[in-house]
Amino acid sequence: MTDCGCDKAKAELEEYLHNELSAEDFRDITDHMANCEDCSEEHLVGLKLTARVQEACREKAPAELRDAILSRLTARA
Repeated sequence: MTDCGCDKAKAELEEYLHNELSAEDFRDITDHMANCEDCSEEHLVGLKLTARVQEACREKAPAELRDAILSRLTARA
């Protein structure tokens, strides 16, 4: 195992969070975070932020806001 270092772990954190890395890069960053408190904490922040965004995307806009947006869109068409 080679430590990929904080620079690589932080630069590729977004891809890591979304499982968009090669298996080798994913493993390297996982190994690094197991021994680096700073990168591990940054990963936890990323996980919480991702979860919040996913929750917000599941919520529906209030009916009056949706109606106002739709009426403006149809008025411009």
